[in-house]
Amino acid sequence: MITMPARKPRRSAAATRRAPLLLDRASARRRLADDTYDVLVVGGGITGAYAALDAVSRGLRTALIEKDDFASGTSSKSSKMVHGGLRYIEQGNVNLVRHSLLERHRFRKNAPHLVHRLPFLFPVLEKEGVFDARLAKGFEGLLWTYDLVGGWRIGKLHQRLTVPEVLAQAPTLRAENLKGGLLYFDARTDDARLVLTVARTAAALGATVLNGVRADGLLMRGAKVTGAKVSADGDTFDIRAHAVVNATGVWSDELDAEADPGHTPQVRPAKGVHIVVPWDKVRINCTVTVPIPGRARRATCTRWGDTVVLGTTDEDYRGSPDDVHCTRREMEFLLEGANTAFEGKLTPDDVVGSIGGLRPLVGGKEGATLDMRRDHHITVGRTGLVTVTGGKLTTSRHMGELVIDKVMTVLGRSARSRTTHLPLLGGAGYDAEAVAASGGLAAHLGERYGTEARFVGDLIQQDPTLAEPVVTGLPYTRAEVVYAARAELARSVDDVLSRRTRARLFARDASTGAARAVGEILGAELGLTDAQVERSVADYLSSVSHERSVLLEGAAA
Repeated sequence: MITMPARKPRRSAAATRRAPLLLDRASARRRLADDTYDVLVVGGGITGAYAALDAVSRGLRTALIEKDDFASGTSSKSSKMVHGGLRYIEQGNVNLVRHSLLERHRFRKNAPHLVHRLPFLFPVLEKEGVFDARLAKGFEGLLWTYDLVGGWRIGKLHQRLTVPEVLAQAPTLRAENLKGGLLYFDARTDDARLVLTVARTAAALGATVLNGVRADGLLMRGAKVTGAKVSADGDTFDIRAHAVVNATGVWSDELDAEADPGHTPQVRPAKGVHIVVPWDKVRINCTVTVPIPGRARRATCTRWGDTVVLGTTDEDYRGSPDDVHCTRREMEFLLEGANTAFEGKLTPDDVVGSIGGLRPLVGGKEGATLDMRRDHHITVGRTGLVTVTGGKLTTSRHMGELVIDKVMTVLGRSARSRTTHLPLLGGAGYDAEAVAASGGLAAHLGERYGTEARFVGDLIQQDPTLAEPVVTGLPYTRAEVVYAARAELARSVDDVLSRRTRARLFARDASTGAARAVGEILGAELGLTDAQVERSVADYLSSVSHERSVLLEGAAA
């Protein structure tokens, strides 16, 4: 692994990198076993990744481990919105909205290649809408509040639209009851790539980051946590650290119980799901919020390339956190909302992908999860274990900062956070408008890798066959699979097709046809045996088959 010694990061570091940051599993694993760290972060979702970046940027010797793959849990299955949250204003949590909008602005500055402005449309309907013309006036007041507390930073204020203007954005909306619309602006991101980029930025500054490392227990010296007992790639070893962060999300109660057998469970998982349909079935150019007949909840329909993502539900979940999928009932719930709002008829056969994820809510055990606050919770246990739960993707940078503030108290040290203005890899010097105008492969790579797209381009220049698409109908190239193996710690077909690319989400069935080719590339790059390649391909096909059966056949999830 190419690393730099932990020190104050230079703002220009990402922009001046002349070679790709190549991450090597074997060397990272040796360091984890041999070194002693100031802080060990357990959990490779967005919160853990940003905690690791904050720690290493303050000069702490930092390790980040993840039992499966970066963002493989909740952080690749979110709504993919970087937003303030209008619903939180309705709940009276204006402070969370104000802070979220400030963090949205910082994300757009630090990761302009990954966080993009997105218009949100609320149709105003005479009946059977989110709200009618009478309520729209009051809702517009809420939008003014949203703009004033920070929405203005995105460069546009909300707008009132006429019926023709609404239909220009969403031509298939049922027009018989349409009275106009309200348009405001937030942002979206590829959540899995965002997490990976934060983790890689931490590695660029000197952190040791590694996926496929399971924390089987905690090391203790007297009454103090001093590291973790882990297993990785068939080996078991200890990682020694002066402070440990539990950033495992919906699994956090398990690690807390390791530190304190008397721990009372705190996390209340709330399930959210999304389904994906072809764009030509809906034909919208923004995010449209639609009602669900007879339900208090709203659904959102967001264009993503040649597809539309429909979501989300929000309800208690009591199953295994390791096997979460969208069910047939949840899919039909979302299709019902879309079919009520749009002309045409979406059926289960139109669904090309789906995800189900769990929000690690903390707080009361009564009432609807939809009404629970999304504030984060950070605690320091009796053994010194720092645990973070709750929160949302948008505020993850700040959560990471606050977590490391607590770590500093455990260590008895002080150093200010430096992530407020720290560009993520690929972000410094990136010109989103110029890249978008270039179109084609350059735009595709730019919106995934930022200024580091040139390293993927170099692979194609060396071998033009790597420009070929890896999944039929999607823009992902064979070069991106090679890069995922060399520079992004991809270990399996699932790592590549589910998270390094989003082929599984946007074209579930087509992605299975690419599993063999991806496995062969990984085999050549990582030195895998034929048996290991076969197992990786078979595991992916089995996982997709299970996802499909839960979605379409109503199997238990």
